[in-house]
Amino acid sequence: MNLTVRAATPADAVAACIVLRRSITECCVEDHRNEPEVLSVWLHNKTPEIIASLFATPENFSVVATSGEQITGVGLLTAKNEIALCYVLPEIRFTGVGKSLIRAMELHAVQTGLSKIHLSSTATAKSFYLRNGFMHSGDPEVEFGIQAFPLTKQLVANNGL
Repeated sequence: MNLTVRAATPADAVAACIVLRRSITECCVEDHRNEPEVLSVWLHNKTPEIIASLFATPENFSVVATSGEQITGVGLLTAKNEIALCYVLPEIRFTGVGKSLIRAMELHAVQTGLSKIHLSSTATAKSFYLRNGFMHSGDPEVEFGIQAFPLTKQLVANNGL
């Protein structure tokens, strides 16, 4: 797969929403348990309009992974040092796309002087983040009707990012 990670633009919002919605629906069954109410709450803000707005917000750093013309992954680092989005298409999980998105967001964080980033992980993604250097940073919480695990990563300039 010819992978590129680049800055996301509002024009990417429709394709990014497809990635988000498919990843949540198809990959996160452990979290939403195919319960329509839980999925509805989780997906309600995954619309092209909202995602375009997030991509257009200058304080956010948003990226997409592409293979050719197809968007295969999406990531978003907020001004609050939080990774708010990191999702990939179900058929390309475990191919390095998610890791590439994380690395791009970490590199941006280091370049802008951040020493730490954090996120709330699903049960589905928790092992991915732990493999990529994140550590538990609190008790599980409930977000969007699912259990979320607070994780943090200390960043060090020139640590291979």
